[in-house]
Amino acid sequence: MPLLTACEDMFEPEIENIYDEDLMHTQPSFAQSILGQAYALLPYTTAPQSDLATDDAVSNDIDNSYLKMATGSWASNNDPLSRWKKHFYAIQNINLVLEHCDRVTWAEDESANTMFNMHYKGECYAMRALHTFFLLQTHAGRTNDGQLMGVPLHLESENASSDFNRPRDTYQKCVEQILSDIDMAMELLPLDFGDATSMSEVPAKYVQVGATVEAYNRAFGQHMKGRISGRIIEAIRAQLMLLSASPAFSDGSGVTWEDAADNAAIVLDRIGGIAGMDPTGGTWYANVDDISNLSAGENPAEILWRSRLSNNNTRESDNYPPSIYGKGRVNPTQNLVDAFPMANGYPITSPQSSFDPNQPYENRDPRLKAYILVNGETQGHNDAVIITGTYGTNLDRLNGENGQSTRTGYYLRKQLRSDINLTPNSTSTEQHYTAYIRYTEIFLAYAEAANEAWGPTGKGTHSYSAYDVIKAIRTRAGVGTYNGDPYLESMAGSKEQMRELIRNERRLELCFENFRFWDLRRWKVDLDKLNETAKGMEIRQVAEDGSLLYLPLDVEVRNYKDYMYYGPIPYSETQKYSNLQQNAGW
Repeated sequence: MPLLTACEDMFEPEIENIYDEDLMHTQPSFAQSILGQAYALLPYTTAPQSDLATDDAVSNDIDNSYLKMATGSWASNNDPLSRWKKHFYAIQNINLVLEHCDRVTWAEDESANTMFNMHYKGECYAMRALHTFFLLQTHAGRTNDGQLMGVPLHLESENASSDFNRPRDTYQKCVEQILSDIDMAMELLPLDFGDATSMSEVPAKYVQVGATVEAYNRAFGQHMKGRISGRIIEAIRAQLMLLSASPAFSDGSGVTWEDAADNAAIVLDRIGGIAGMDPTGGTWYANVDDISNLSAGENPAEILWRSRLSNNNTRESDNYPPSIYGKGRVNPTQNLVDAFPMANGYPITSPQSSFDPNQPYENRDPRLKAYILVNGETQGHNDAVIITGTYGTNLDRLNGENGQSTRTGYYLRKQLRSDINLTPNSTSTEQHYTAYIRYTEIFLAYAEAANEAWGPTGKGTHSYSAYDVIKAIRTRAGVGTYNGDPYLESMAGSKEQMRELIRNERRLELCFENFRFWDLRRWKVDLDKLNETAKGMEIRQVAEDGSLLYLPLDVEVRNYKDYMYYGPIPYSETQKYSNLQQNAGW
């Protein structure tokens, strides 16, 4: 029996099953569609959603749920971050496929049937691990007795006779189960999907169970690229280790900083370590040649896992300034702008930085203007000059009357293509994709964990240190390249100072990718930091000589409580099930 559902279709399935589950046994496409729902329910997004609830950005949409959350309305019955229902729904579907997998006739050929069975079982274990990880990230926390709890582990499908009133498992038990699922997935899946041309290219574990080249290629070949593979699973394990070694979770996870560094290194060593860092990885979203030449399932050097290509202008329509027909929704803050150092590597607060407050955007880290649209820079297909200062004559100026101008004096540039035309009657679209996992994220995870485990220049059993990684990232960005980066050198002797530098580099490199919200909480930063007022910049023109006056302003006051390092269990779930303990404070 041939495989009936193409790989690409698995990512956009229908979210409703109306057939008896036993139908899987004779119709493998039905089993695939059930598993495909687990892909559809993954929370990856290009939209900088949770960033709007941090010190990195605000929204100009007064009805934005993350704006409301950050300013005091976050509650267990009003949680825009909640993933509870979607992930447990995905896990239910995954468990159904796992329980029926051995009875599905994947193919009439015995060898192919075995290969398909291994593939989809491995995929199920991997996806269950991933969905459980996202549940932990969002809903793990401390109960009133101080115990660090995870979520109820669901290892079997549920039916009408199941006991739904189940207590939460400990955080550590959840970690152990995720790692167990990862181990099972690694036994069953290849490191990468791709065609073999001879038996010598078929991995030994498949040869041992009777694989032929044809059967292997049917189950694990080129047409499967884009699905979760061994390499992706290793990166997910590294993400889990980083989360679990962090201050908010380390005392109840059983995971150390050494574990986190070692697991990140496994991923990085497969691309040659620092030598494998993509020179243009910081602007993957705008590397037009890379995007245009991507074939199905292939990745640029920066990308470990991504969505398929989509021809649209959604990001640009949401975030271009209004003068070029965008809604200007995501407004970067002055807080984030100030976090970018000077091109010489020094923070703008350092006397050695040569920062000029009258020309605040000059001689800065090149990532500033790559990621943030500042006053006087250009955007769009015709390089329109965008004036955010109050002296501007169009809708782009600070706090314009149309509700689509910037509240901070800045617009978003990162994640956007600059060759899109939104002009009515001549609107254009271009290819985009969402980066699920970038290698830069894993490099930064290694740097953070290695610094905590062995200090700035320690390497453990590896060939590179936290210092080496940060040096490579800053060099790629164009920071400290002409002077040897003396600021970085001054950090190399202190774990504490290097920690702050690594955290700042992570903030810059991963801004507007939905990391900052989770990072601040896993680090257990001071509550004052969570509640740091989002700031902007008012730019006035002095009439006499036309010079500009820069006036910082408060834009949005944050209102987080000390229990909000951990998110809530949904209120409706705790009301239904008495054994489901809520996190403290919620």
